[in-house]
Amino acid sequence: MMKSPKGKNMLVPVYDILNCGPKKRFVANGKLVHNSDKINLQNLPSRGDNANKLKKAILAPEGYVVIDSDSSQIEARIVAWLAGQSDLVQAFENKEDVYKIMASSIYNKPVADITASERFVGKTTILGAGYGMGAGKFQAQLKTFGVGIELDECQRIISKYRQTYGKIPELWEQAQKCLVSINTNHYADLGIKGVLEFSAEHKGFKLPNGLWQRYESLYKTINEKGYDQYQYKTRKGIVYLYGGKLVENICQALARCVIAEQMVKIGNKYKVVLTVHDAVACVVPESEAVQAREYIEECMRWRPKWAQTLPLNCESGVGKSYGEC
Repeated sequence: MMKSPKGKNMLVPVYDILNCGPKKRFVANGKLVHNSDKINLQNLPSRGDNANKLKKAILAPEGYVVIDSDSSQIEARIVAWLAGQSDLVQAFENKEDVYKIMASSIYNKPVADITASERFVGKTTILGAGYGMGAGKFQAQLKTFGVGIELDECQRIISKYRQTYGKIPELWEQAQKCLVSINTNHYADLGIKGVLEFSAEHKGFKLPNGLWQRYESLYKTINEKGYDQYQYKTRKGIVYLYGGKLVENICQALARCVIAEQMVKIGNKYKVVLTVHDAVACVVPESEAVQAREYIEECMRWRPKWAQTLPLNCESGVGKSYGEC
């Protein structure tokens, strides 16, 4: 509430991310990690006539700014690291353009000669094909970005990804064996050692933070093509599970483990007010914006003890509002 030019009280379209009231406040280790009241902050419009209007209405208090830091390509990095795909991991570690490298393999031409449109296909491949995406879905994903490619060419690109980074399809196969093991109570492994603990008895995986990712009601069925498939019941209905999808579940869980530990480090010095997917938003004094940004980026590149070889990076922005970041 503020005074209008005529001295009357008026409402201001601002969502106060520090003082939103008691509803839907989520805290971990004493730190506020998310708060909202009947608003989905993960899907605020970024395109069209209303692009960024709501985001720009989320303002820092007077004398403060918002710093939003996004963990770059974290799922693509984790799937390569967990699979032991050392060449891709090293490319991430060296800050090479992995999208151009992928495009170079797809189009059989030097990295230096890759065009912007070819790089975009490489980017879509790296970010989308790590969980077993097929040619049809890949084609549909490209189409949403206005890129039209024939189905046969999409199949060739998907096959090229799997040939270039063969350890990643092997990870899907390991995950499929884990699904079998949950049903047959046999031992199985998933990914590089020392990260996950698989237990058929517990029907899932113990994560580095000590929590379990379980599939307690998992059961096997036969699909219309005669292949084995697995499914389990959730509050939202039946969910189908296969090796690539399980890898996606695990990589997203590991990404959250990483970011949660990074948030605790950030929270030791600055107030964390919001997380959206792989991004962390903080409110810091305006006078400390430069050093705060450096500190937050340092934290977002910090590696937990269980992931010392995981290549991490981030991007950040500063603004008076969430939308300006």
